[in-house]
Amino acid sequence: MRTDGHDLRHHGDAEVRDDGSALVDLAVNVRSDTPPHWLRERIAASLTGLAAYPDGRAARAAVAARHGLPVERVLLTAGAAEAFVLLARALKVRRPVVVHPQFTEPEAALRDAGHSVDRVVLRAGDGFRLDPAAVPEDADLVVIGNPTNPTSVLHPAEALARLARTGRTLVVDEAFMDAVPGEREALAGRTDVPGLVVLRSLTKTWGLAGLRIGYVLADPETIAALERAQPLWPVSTPALAAAEACVSPRALAEAAHAAHRVATDRAHLVAGLEEFASDGVQVTGPAEGPFVLIRLPGAAAVRRHLRDLGFAVRRGDTFPGLDEEWLRLAVRDRPTVNSFLQALDRATALAHR
Repeated sequence: MRTDGHDLRHHGDAEVRDDGSALVDLAVNVRSDTPPHWLRERIAASLTGLAAYPDGRAARAAVAARHGLPVERVLLTAGAAEAFVLLARALKVRRPVVVHPQFTEPEAALRDAGHSVDRVVLRAGDGFRLDPAAVPEDADLVVIGNPTNPTSVLHPAEALARLARTGRTLVVDEAFMDAVPGEREALAGRTDVPGLVVLRSLTKTWGLAGLRIGYVLADPETIAALERAQPLWPVSTPALAAAEACVSPRALAEAAHAAHRVATDRAHLVAGLEEFASDGVQVTGPAEGPFVLIRLPGAAAVRRHLRDLGFAVRRGDTFPGLDEEWLRLAVRDRPTVNSFLQALDRATALAHR
């Protein structure tokens, strides 16, 4: 789907399919070396129950308990992406607004459902920071990510809460919030913000993109409307087992530790990227997610040279508000980052010949 030259259905996995499968992957924002062994074992153990229809009650209750909510405020979905489709189909809205640059699937889902979508495009010159006053007052659906993909900006929770209005649905995509130490600025679990819908994904931190598991937190009426739009048994038994496991105390402690490790690795990546300032590389910051957005002259050529050197990165020009000078880089461990920075040095030299 193309709008204004932006391919809304292009995602990072396209960089590592087919001839990109052997590349070092900095294009997909899934934590490397996942899922952990203990989680694979939990999922594998669920396979003995495949003859029965999926029963999501235990997983739903576990997610509700993790956020201190009643089960009526939780809906399990086949990844956060399914939730965007449900919202687009189930909610009766007149003027949906999507805050860009961000994950493009919300707008694509709204357009597929027949909605005309307005955009609020944040500016690089403002650090892609949100001014709540920029959102039209009559918008009855507002979608924003936090931390935002691809900018890695973490918006203050209270700034987002100020977007709430009577008669407005405020959708906050927190797919990467568990990669933020302490999950500061999270709105998940809040019941005092009218019209709030929070989306969470379990595929990023736990390496479950192929399993598809996420969830929605919202008021019971919204949850009921979304559930009516779902097909029967939308979440598989293995995905339900993963959901229950990933919100256990052990998993939450492991995710918290991983978030601090990502922050350390991200700092190392950013410091290395800043060494390329003389080549025109600009780092969007402060980055708070498990990825970093950079701008550099000739980015399209640099990306091609990086592929030749064995590295896949995410092109930025498919995000509304960005052009072909932007690249998104997933945070990886220090040895991988060091190898990437060496390749980037070579790629920028080749691009500027």
